[in-house]
Amino acid sequence: MKILALETSTEFCSVALSLDGTVSGQEILAGRNHSEMILPMVQKFLAEAELALQQLDGIAFGAGPGSFTGLRIACGVAQGLAYATGLPVAAISTLEAVAQQTDAEKVIVALDARMGELYYAAYQKSASADWTIINPPALCLPQQAPAVSGNGWHGCGSGFDVYPDLSQLYREHIQQIHYELHPRAHEVAQLALPKFRDGACVDPAHAMPVYIRNKVALKENER
Repeated sequence: MKILALETSTEFCSVALSLDGTVSGQEILAGRNHSEMILPMVQKFLAEAELALQQLDGIAFGAGPGSFTGLRIACGVAQGLAYATGLPVAAISTLEAVAQQTDAEKVIVALDARMGELYYAAYQKSASADWTIINPPALCLPQQAPAVSGNGWHGCGSGFDVYPDLSQLYREHIQQIHYELHPRAHEVAQLALPKFRDGACVDPAHAMPVYIRNKVALKENER
């Protein structure tokens, strides 16, 4: 199975290609230039693999949460390429893509959402090596992050770096913190593979970003 994956939810822009389960990817610190970089990266990857877009089995993208503009770019590009070829699309949680980078069994993902808030989720690996959601993706204040039970948890993401109180909140539960982890297309491709195999993908028209936050600016009287 051949899957193209896109991830643009942070300042990094990444593309990955899964060929029969073997994933290769590229990541560039794009800043705000995702829209200029993503399609040339896709073309480069397909050319190096000697594949035409029509030879793919599906396109996956990091659906969020994350940067509003970044999420729209990945979703829009995935939809455009899928419409042009009739391919199905898989929308993958950016938080789960972070969890996928660890070898841990229990993971708390916390990404800085700006405005003093976090994008948060907690996962536990099942016997089949899939991720079970313990606390669903949410937007919250660091001091109001949901509780977890037991120890041996791994903390992942920029939220632990930006908000030290979060580490204190989970001090009795966390075994290790991976501050540097962020969503990547490599893991988006890995997580998308079973969705395409099981037919759990969607028509491009139904592929949507997952924003979680409803607005990005506060009115003066809300500050």
